[in-house]
Formats: sequence, C-alpha cells, structure tokens
Amino acid sequence: MDATAPKTAPAGTILGHPTGLFVLFFTEMWERFSYYGMRAILLLFLIDKINGGMGLNEAEGGAIYGIYTASVYLLSLPGGWIADNLLGQRKSIWYGGIVIMLGHIILAFPAGEILFYIGLCVVALGTGLLKPNISTLVGELYPEGGARKDAAFSIFYMGINLGSLLGIFVVGYLGQKVGWHYGFGAAAVAMGLGIITFRTSAQRYLGDSGHFVAQPVKADGESSNGNRSLLLFLAVMVTVLTGLQFTGVVDMTTAVGLAGAMGAIISMIAVGYFAYILLAGGLTTVEKKRVAVLFVFFMAAALYWAGNEQQGSSLQIFADRYTELNILGWAIPSSWFQNLNPAFILLFSPVLAGLWVFLANRKINYSVPAKMATSLLLIGTAYLIMIVASKVALTGVRTSALYLTFTYLFFTLGELFISPVGLSSFSKLAPKRYASQLMGLWFVGTSLGNLIAGLFAGGFDAENVQQMPSMFQSVAVFSLVSGLVLMAFAKPLKKWMGGID
Repeated sequence: MDATAPKTAPAGTILGHPTGLFVLFFTEMWERFSYYGMRAILLLFLIDKINGGMGLNEAEGGAIYGIYTASVYLLSLPGGWIADNLLGQRKSIWYGGIVIMLGHIILAFPAGEILFYIGLCVVALGTGLLKPNISTLVGELYPEGGARKDAAFSIFYMGINLGSLLGIFVVGYLGQKVGWHYGFGAAAVAMGLGIITFRTSAQRYLGDSGHFVAQPVKADGESSNGNRSLLLFLAVMVTVLTGLQFTGVVDMTTAVGLAGAMGAIISMIAVGYFAYILLAGGLTTVEKKRVAVLFVFFMAAALYWAGNEQQGSSLQIFADRYTELNILGWAIPSSWFQNLNPAFILLFSPVLAGLWVFLANRKINYSVPAKMATSLLLIGTAYLIMIVASKVALTGVRTSALYLTFTYLFFTLGELFISPVGLSSFSKLAPKRYASQLMGLWFVGTSLGNLIAGLFAGGFDAENVQQMPSMFQSVAVFSLVSGLVLMAFAKPLKKWMGGID
C-alpha cells in the first residue's frame, strides 16, 4: 500500500475499543473452534483400533500429532514473511482461512490415510498464513500502545478460548460419540463461518489496517543484501539437515524419526532467524536489544507450551485410560477434559486483568519477564499434581477427575501470565518491518512445545505405565528451575526493553 495515500480510520467503537477488534475476535473464535476442536480428537483418532480410527500405536500416533501441531505454528514464520513482504495481513488472513476450510473438508471424508495426511498438511498451511497475521493486525489497531493495547489482547484472547471451548464440546462429542469424520466436518463449518465474518466486516471496520507491505531497503546501492542473507540461511539449513540424515544422526523416513528431527529443525530455524534479523536486519542498537529480549521470551514460551500442549497428547491419554469418566451415571467424552482450560481462561481472564490494574494503580511493577517466569512456575506446579495422580493410577484404580481439574487450573493461570502478555509484547517490541515475522517466531515457540508434547505422549503405551510418575516429574522439575532462572534475570531484561512494558 502506498504510504502517501490517505488513511481510512476504522469505523466505530465498542466498549471503548475499535469495532475492528471484535471482527478479529469472532474471526479468530471460529478459526480456534476448528483448530482446537479437531486437535481434541486427533490423537484419539490416530490410535483408535476399534471404531474406524487409524489404528497406530502410541509412539506413531504421538509423533504424527506432534508433527502436525508443531507444523501449524512453525508455518507461522513463512506466513508472517508472506504478509510482511507480499500480501499484507488482511489478504493473508482471508486466503489462510479459505485454505484451512478446504483442509477440514478433506479430513471430513473417510478416504484413506494419504488423503487424511494431505488434509492435515492443508490445514497446517492455512493456519500458518492466518495465525500470526490476525494477531499482528490486532496490534496495528492500537498504534499508541499502552494499557489499552494490553486490554485489547486480553479481549482477543478470550475470543480464542471461547472458540476452543465451543469447538472441543461440539467436535469432541461428534468425533467420539457419533463418528470421527463428523467431528472433522464440524471444524470445516466453523472455519467457513470465520471466513464469512471476516469478509463481510473487515473493509468497513478495519479501515486501512492490515494492508502494509514492507518495501525493499536500499542502502549504498545494494538492495539485495537482506535477501541474500536469507537465501544463505536457508541453504545452510538444508545442508545441515542433509548431513544429519546421511550420517544417521536423524532419520526423517519414519514418523517417529521425523518428529525427533523436527526438534532440531525448529530450534535451528528459530535461532538462525533471530540471528538473521539481528545481524542482517538493519536494526538500531535499541531495536537489537528488544529483539534479544524477544528471543528470551520465545525460549520461555517454548518451555511453557511443552507442558501446556500435553492437553491434547499425554494428558488426553491419561484422561481416556486412567481417569473416572462416569459423571452422574453418564460417561462423558474424555476429550471434554480439554475444555477445562478455555473455561478457566474465560473465568479468570477478568480476574487477572483486574489484578494488573490493581498493581498499576499502586505503582507496583509486575514486569513482563517476571510474568513469564511466573507462568513456568505455575506449569511446574501443575505437574506436581500429575505426579500424585499417576501414582494413584499405577494402583489400577481410575483417578478422580479432580486431579486433572486442578492441573488444568494451574495450566490456565500460567497461560494467562504468558500468552496474552507475549502477544502484546511481540506486537510492541518488534520493529514494524518485521512485525509479522517476529509474531511468527512467537508461534514457533508454540510449535516446539507442541512437538515435545507429541513425543512425550509416545511414552504412554502399555509397556511404559510404570514410568508415568518419573515422566511427569521431569516436566515439573525442568519448568520450576527454568522459572526461577528467568525470575532472576527479570530486571536486566526489563531494562533492555527500553521503557516498553
């Protein structure tokens, strides 16, 4: 878009916020309905051997689950690049939504493994194009930044979790009680509603927001240095991965091997891309410090989501096999336990928002790094509960639903300390020309966490039941120690943010 063209302001306000925020709220709500609804039944479908599922073992199913959920967020990075350099956020959201819907339509047809995997790939591609750009567009509605922008992301985050709540109820019930592919079809309908919402309202209520495309930077007659650096980075990535494959360090010919290799792939992409932006991005010293802080936030997010995203993997298996499901004489779908997280978020989001206002009014600073450290401490506490629950399960008795309920409560509190805070921070601290790409890197942290969660679920087969307590203990210890380390560095990180909080 021509920067000299007259700007069109977004029309109207609701509750003191641009109406465009609520357009994005409902678009994201329907997209998250489709994503979390389908995710709730995905691993169960993959390992189901009786009711028309894929019949895979836990290791294979967990690996495929991890590859898919990791890819959804990993593809946010190229999705952000496409928006920053080619399409802008608005077109990226529109095309991404269409691709997601087509992917879910493919999954709705029971036409064999190959078509199913194609459907997963199509959904992942569309989500990568939509997910980082709709979050970036929320930030663009608030160029002034400040507390109002933080409040906007909290409202937007409630839309994410309302969609998750509805999706898990509807898709989980249809998938487990009616038929797997009915659940996948419901996800397609939801994404269709999201597309309609965005198409009919965006032009009126978003004004010119979301049309920005970065122009090539020309310095000293050289306009292609950035592109050359990016191509060199990609070439090095391909060379390293090829070398690892041929030397036998990784094996990308099997699902489990590919999932393991993706951990190295995602880590190299994230570290390499941050280095590329820092060294070849033409940043000022202040911008470099802020991007370095974003890298620390990325690491915290990866650690947090490695624990949180086990909701759809290891904790889903624990709910299905080791938790009492009979409530008042009715066997609830085990996937409904995943609804505790979005339900708690809708319940506690206003409480946390009120807490931030209460602290601010009393000049008590609870910095972003400290909030993220708190999230790791909370996720570690959640897994302390699961250590106790798994020891009960080893006795052969199905555990009380209260164990998972309190685990998800601590998950939720931790999520509210890191996720909306991280979205807002990446929106504030990222240089404008890298806004969607850095938002994509935030979601790459989620990608790495999802992959770890999928691989972790592979240890939940019948032969490894005795290892459950030690598996949960490893997550608890790592999270608690990481949270304490991050808390120790909270003050210097805040200084590097350069007055932005």
